[in-house]
Amino acid sequence: MAVGGWKAITNLTLIAFAGLLPPVCGWARHDESKAAAALPGQAIKPAPATPIDAKRIELGGSTWDPQWDAIVEQALPPEMLSWDVPQDVRRFCPRFYQMSDADKRAFWAYFFQALAGAEAGLNPDTRVRHTEPTVAVRDEVTRRTVRSEGLLQLTYEDEKRYGCSFNWDADRKLNPKDAAKTILQPKNNLECGVKILTRQIIDEHKPLFARTAYWSTLQPGTVSYRIFAKQMTNPPLACGLRARAVAKRSVAKGQVSGAQ
Repeated sequence: MAVGGWKAITNLTLIAFAGLLPPVCGWARHDESKAAAALPGQAIKPAPATPIDAKRIELGGSTWDPQWDAIVEQALPPEMLSWDVPQDVRRFCPRFYQMSDADKRAFWAYFFQALAGAEAGLNPDTRVRHTEPTVAVRDEVTRRTVRSEGLLQLTYEDEKRYGCSFNWDADRKLNPKDAAKTILQPKNNLECGVKILTRQIIDEHKPLFARTAYWSTLQPGTVSYRIFAKQMTNPPLACGLRARAVAKRSVAKGQVSGAQ
């Protein structure tokens, strides 16, 4: 969502998906060629599928477009591939600092896919108007009660705060659900999300997961964060997350055997 680090769950059906799906490994992207060819001259790797994406591929529902991987990867500034990234990135990508730039880009593409899954169920047309007094505030750009919109549930205020490519003057003339709205266009929404996260972890030197994060999905201890975490079970193999999980299970079994 959008304003000052608060965020309500925007897609209740996601809870069912997140609760039913076990951790998995090695899901293949359904159309890797599009993402791989999107940025000639730059090493681009398509991200694996998150649990919700894998489930929707199976059911024939809305899925993550592989071209969105390329949008995220192209938008990343060099700092997002550097040692400036806070240490808690290793929570879901233990080998982040040892990976190639191409693998780091693929991790961030996966990260934003997981974020979009938790925020909007991967639906770029998602719009939510919140009624809770603490969040039903006025958007200083639209002069209306704030709405969270698009893949990452952003607001028009983000145009002013982060330099995002949203145009309220043009969008106000369109139907609120018109996919042509600048804030609903995946490219604009995802590029804005990269700017927001870069501001948080690079410019402001905050952790990746913090109580003051823009999205409550990145705020540990919230229901939204738990949904997000369930979408982070299948990052690129280069991250070494599954290797670490296997090692922990082996240690746990050894401890149990020793106790016996």
